[in-house]
Amino acid sequence: MRECRSNRLHYHAAPLYHSVNVAVMRKISARWEQQSDQLAELCPGEAISRETALSLIDCPDDLLPHLLGAARATKERFKPGVITYSRKVFIPLTNLCRDYCGYCTFRRDPGDPGAHTMTPDEVLVVVRAGEELGCTEALFSLGDKPELLFSEMRETLRHLGYKSTLQYLEAMCELVLRETNLLPHPNPGLLSAEWIERLAAVSPSMGLMLETTNTNLLAPGAAHHNAPDKVPAKRLKTIEDAGKRNVPFTTGLLIGIGESLEDRVDTLLAIRSLHESYGHIQEVIVQNFRMKPMIPMANWPEPSQGEMLRTVAVARLLMPTVNIQAPPNLSAPYYEELIEAGINDWGGVSPLTPDFINPEAPWPHLEQLRLRTEWKGCELRQRLPVYPEFISAAAAKSDLLSKKLLGSAGDDGLVRRAA
Repeated sequence: MRECRSNRLHYHAAPLYHSVNVAVMRKISARWEQQSDQLAELCPGEAISRETALSLIDCPDDLLPHLLGAARATKERFKPGVITYSRKVFIPLTNLCRDYCGYCTFRRDPGDPGAHTMTPDEVLVVVRAGEELGCTEALFSLGDKPELLFSEMRETLRHLGYKSTLQYLEAMCELVLRETNLLPHPNPGLLSAEWIERLAAVSPSMGLMLETTNTNLLAPGAAHHNAPDKVPAKRLKTIEDAGKRNVPFTTGLLIGIGESLEDRVDTLLAIRSLHESYGHIQEVIVQNFRMKPMIPMANWPEPSQGEMLRTVAVARLLMPTVNIQAPPNLSAPYYEELIEAGINDWGGVSPLTPDFINPEAPWPHLEQLRLRTEWKGCELRQRLPVYPEFISAAAAKSDLLSKKLLGSAGDDGLVRRAA
């Protein structure tokens, strides 16, 4: 009773504050009702609008279960009962890079501790070890054209017998294809149309994260300052050029690097637009920033689990028939909740190599991943680095790819089950 009297006296003493507070509450209530109506009016399998996405990505906690329910139902309509993953080895071909992103621990300058460019023999040692563990993907990650900035990289390439990092990557993809059972998936950065075609002949899929469409992140002190290859228009052009050549392509957004909720929606819409034009986006990754020591963004706040769930759910509702992936190691220990948000894939998970991009976040053990996936009512299935519905497009790029894909895929396009 004393507390209630105190509140009444407070409001009588400050009528202006009371009226403002009531106005705010009415505004919140109206927004809650709008979001609730939008969720109730969703049509299964029909992509939501930008307006609806902007509203739902900021929904209150009370409505979050309803948003997740709609996203999960949409996923089950698309690919019912199954969550896939790609069993991979991570090949950090070179960690020299000309971009200086504020969140990156992967890149090095020549002479830095840990700076390294792998030799062909080193690549084969890792790939063959992965072969023994049932891996089917060799994920090539590397800095973007480091030879343009570093004479040391030019000398390394000369010693190896190549003129550019991309030429060396092409040779290593072909080496993996010819000498092992694994399939390459390169993430080489920006690519010209010519290089997209060349790499497509030796890898069934490739990737480039769009990350964001917000050009303000290129400003001094922002996440992409001094990162010339992170200009959104340049990355969109690479993704579009891949679409024009019908190359199965992985892309996505990185959340929590200084972008707004509106930026997240617009990044997803940019990807959706390219897929509507060319039909080549095999996978959209929703990846969350993780804080690490010794980076410029070391004190930057990480996105909350709620932010991640909302972004994944909105991605699913914006693209009901596109594969949506989120890395489990970056959402541990509660990564299985991402299934409720509408993912249908865990991405690449390695039983052998660490996540060299996020070394502080170990992969889940595959048996644990299976158990948690089954706990959420889905079967865990292993896929190739190219999704089943894109295998025919990949196989058409070269006879070598066609032969390797036919030998690896079962009738359902996933990894052939043991007899």
